[in-house]
Amino acid sequence: MTTFKLFFDELLTLVEKYEKQKVMIKVEEDLDYEFVKIFGEKINSVLRAKTGLNDVSELAYTTAEHHPYWALLYNCAEISKTVLEKWDEKIPSEEMDEIKWHIKEIENTCKKLE
Repeated sequence: MTTFKLFFDELLTLVEKYEKQKVMIKVEEDLDYEFVKIFGEKINSVLRAKTGLNDVSELAYTTAEHHPYWALLYNCAEISKTVLEKWDEKIPSEEMDEIKWHIKEIENTCKKLE
């Protein structure tokens, strides 16, 4: 058994302890990649999407710009960030213009990749 698996088993024991105290905790894991996410009571689907997008954005910001897919990832992440930030609001025209600009960049990148 791997060290990570041992850690995960102990984590589940801790989660169960708090669930018995009526603390809402959600755990998602992918043990093949040794990955665990823990969500508390305040999480909702939009917040979960934002946290996932943070991981995507970090990759987009740190990936070398010479990678052929960088511009696709970066521009899609920027559009997604705006959409999630304004999820419960109207997107202002300035931000809609930025989205349109990112879409043009995605189209240009697709043409280059073809």
